[in-house]
Amino acid sequence: MCSNCFDELDYLPRKINRIINGKKVYCAGIYSKNLQKLIRGLKYHKQSDLAYYLARFMAEYFKNFSENEVFEVVPVPIHSKREKKRKYNHMNLVGEEFCRLTGYCLNTELIKRVKDTKPQYNLKKSERMKNLNGAFEINKDKYKGGKILIIDDICTTGSTFEEMINELEKIGITNIVCLSATTPFFT
Repeated sequence: MCSNCFDELDYLPRKINRIINGKKVYCAGIYSKNLQKLIRGLKYHKQSDLAYYLARFMAEYFKNFSENEVFEVVPVPIHSKREKKRKYNHMNLVGEEFCRLTGYCLNTELIKRVKDTKPQYNLKKSERMKNLNGAFEINKDKYKGGKILIIDDICTTGSTFEEMINELEKIGITNIVCLSATTPFFT
């Protein structure tokens, strides 16, 4: 990722993209061109150094929504089998860089993926929800008491955010905002 390619990344308008379970979801860009290459390189082609650029893209977008707020950043977790195969959790790397850029606190221990789900990209909304049912487990002892910012790379139907919000709300954590780098759907 060169500076010219980064400068060509297209931001979505700075507004709430959707509401899931009453929680605001922001999506920084449209899943096309360089942003698509950036995410695929980070996620599937072992280019872990691209985490900085995705985090920077997300941080620059989100700074307009979060003035004077402090967040506990929770990256969407992947199952340990997938992390072992990939050698890293790409969203944890993005979370580290995002927190370095924003000054927020990273929390990778609050939510664990306990179910090895199949990839979501070919599933319909109802299939995604069934696939994710029971996929996450919350460790309330790891909650530091702050406002939660769940981050992910792509928000298609919002099923992953929805399932994580549901699990957090079950234990009384309700102050939640979601941010994804991109969405294939502009709303």
